[in-house]
Amino acid sequence: MHARVTTVHGNPAEVDAGIENYRANVQPYVREHGKGSVLLVDRATGDALVVSFWGDEAAMRASEEAANALRAQAADRMAVSEEPGVARYEVAIYDL
Repeated sequence: MHARVTTVHGNPAEVDAGIENYRANVQPYVREHGKGSVLLVDRATGDALVVSFWGDEAAMRASEEAANALRAQAADRMAVSEEPGVARYEVAIYDL
């Protein structure tokens, strides 16, 4: 399993808009093409962290174009203060 981690530094006033965007756009895409995702937010700072899970590296890489578009849309909705950060990892342990 692999994971893509996106870090967003947004406007605290736009956190709810970011959550709604995630529910409407990111969550359905990852449910259809990936293995799940999680959204973490800090309402005080406007920071958000999205972790999306993929069955293998090839599946994660195949979703890059869509992820870039979804990330740009989220950045617009959350009035980000800087370009979102993206990192990719192999998941060593997955325990829910």
